[in-house]
Amino acid sequence: MNDKKALNQKGKSMKNSVVVKIEMSGNRYNAFSADGTKYTSAIGTGTRKRAFENGMALERREGKNGRIYWWKVPMEMFEASTTPTLPDMSSVEIPSEHAEVLKFIHSSYSLKPTGLMMNELKWKYLIRSGVRGKNIMMTGPAGCGKTMAAKALVNALDRPDFYFNLGATQDPRATLIGNVHFEKKSGTYFSESVFVKAIQTPNAVILLDELSRAHPDAWNILMTVLDYGQRYLRLDEADGQETIKVADGVTFVATANIGNEYTSTRVMDKALMDRFTIVEMDVLTENEENELLTYMFPHVDSEVLGNVAKIAALTRSEATSDTARVSSGISTRTTVELSGLLFDGFTLMEAAEVSIYPQYDSAGGVDSERTFVKQIVQKFCDDGSSDDLFNEEEVLEATEA
Repeated sequence: MNDKKALNQKGKSMKNSVVVKIEMSGNRYNAFSADGTKYTSAIGTGTRKRAFENGMALERREGKNGRIYWWKVPMEMFEASTTPTLPDMSSVEIPSEHAEVLKFIHSSYSLKPTGLMMNELKWKYLIRSGVRGKNIMMTGPAGCGKTMAAKALVNALDRPDFYFNLGATQDPRATLIGNVHFEKKSGTYFSESVFVKAIQTPNAVILLDELSRAHPDAWNILMTVLDYGQRYLRLDEADGQETIKVADGVTFVATANIGNEYTSTRVMDKALMDRFTIVEMDVLTENEENELLTYMFPHVDSEVLGNVAKIAALTRSEATSDTARVSSGISTRTTVELSGLLFDGFTLMEAAEVSIYPQYDSAGGVDSERTFVKQIVQKFCDDGSSDDLFNEEEVLEATEA
């Protein structure tokens, strides 16, 4: 089909026309508009597949009877729509440097990695916060992709970056300030930490992973570093001691699990929380989980990966119910690990045995959390002869929630 014919087909473009590009993820054909909005579910599988195979884009059109349909158009039409639409600020004069910032923020969808299942608005907010030098805290349940999103931000900003896992450090002062050493020849001397060097690096992005697991001493040290009105690190608590100024353009990105269900975390100081812009990560839906796993493991049977996503959705639904029989749902980190085992030749039952069951309490025998989760997994591993905890309606309801 030539370009002229494509542009003059029966039917008309809608007033608010949408043109989408088809991308293949595993064995799935996904449709995205220029602003990153996903239209996969609105377009038939065959239509998406044919457009992809022919190297065409799809335009949403309206027929004479008002019916909406999608028509193949030249890829140039999609490319023409990728120019970011900036907010209408015609009533004010925009400095040239601000115009560049606006353009970067509002075209940020193109910087989001395909495997990052993050709301488009929240991704744009994350990019904006990074560009504006805000202290950012990524919150959300364990294994939902907080660290992945933070690292994606680092890559998008293309700045010098430093990583510190504060949840793993046993000596906050050594990690954030430095150590005193002694040698026979030179005597006692002080060596600065990598963190001290990091905060002196202009425009650096500093990732503070697992901040909610850090020792309170680490929070106290960071107070002045994160305060926009101070921005310095004191090397010693004594008055008059040397302070290190945070360089211009430095951005701090922290990750945290907040909530009573995280027993190894601490209740974070309100004053520390106030120093951050909060970006909350969502738990993936069953469809998003399936899409992520299919993207990451294209050579694993798609039906089996779909079952992994359903198992995770069922445990998450159960964990939030009034009569919960499990304390927590299976995290995305766990489903990715399990899918990796499937890729390496494990059966679903074997993979669950080593990656899922150890996370659940076995106390209580047949009434234990572990037994309950095993029964969920078995539903997707055998011919259905095992004791079913859920009927088909319950499975559908949980996975579509």
